[in-house]
Amino acid sequence: MKTLIILSHPTVDESSSQQFLMHSLPKEDNITLHVLEQTYPDGMIDVEKEQALLLEHDRILFQFPFYWYSSPPLLKKWQDEVLTDHFAFGYRGNKLHGKEFGLVLVIGLPEKEYQTGGQEGFSISELTKPYQAMAKKTGMTYLKSLTIFQFAYLTEQQKMSLLIEYQQYVSLKHPVSLRRKEEWILEQLENTSRETLPTEETDFTLEAVSEAIEDNRMELDELSLHIDNYDV
Repeated sequence: MKTLIILSHPTVDESSSQQFLMHSLPKEDNITLHVLEQTYPDGMIDVEKEQALLLEHDRILFQFPFYWYSSPPLLKKWQDEVLTDHFAFGYRGNKLHGKEFGLVLVIGLPEKEYQTGGQEGFSISELTKPYQAMAKKTGMTYLKSLTIFQFAYLTEQQKMSLLIEYQQYVSLKHPVSLRRKEEWILEQLENTSRETLPTEETDFTLEAVSEAIEDNRMELDELSLHIDNYDV
């Protein structure tokens, strides 16, 4: 699974949220970060290059600040020029068919404002209907959005949770199940360099975490077995 992250932000170097996400990306060859404003500072998009980039990847993610219920202007321009008839749709070409498509949205207001009774009056799912329609038209599978509300107010612990959630969103097969998350964490723990961690008790701590995850999985599997065998 190769993932292409198309990031759009007018001042990406000054954005604390985007810089955090960019530096949170796992160091993997199958993840490509593509910042439009850095690639095309003059706004002149190389359509053939962009279409070739899309074809090289299996999962396409748009990552941007949610401005006026839409994206920054360069990403909209990219959509208009790159997703052309006979390439992204049309009877002579639907080359994105079968790929995955998702959104990573950074939102300034709290989550409660996008729920029933909130000041915005619409949910994020409702406000992203144009992107859902785009995925449908191009034959791509639409993924549930990763929404980041009020990044500036997140605690350090919340940011660490976001880092893990973001890495899983861009790298794991969707839908991201609890089992896949557990397997991913165990893999990360296994690959963690002990030399870069601060205390002599590192090995013990990492092993304890791994054992706790594995014990919980055994309990869940046993509970699932009992439920499946329960005759109502």
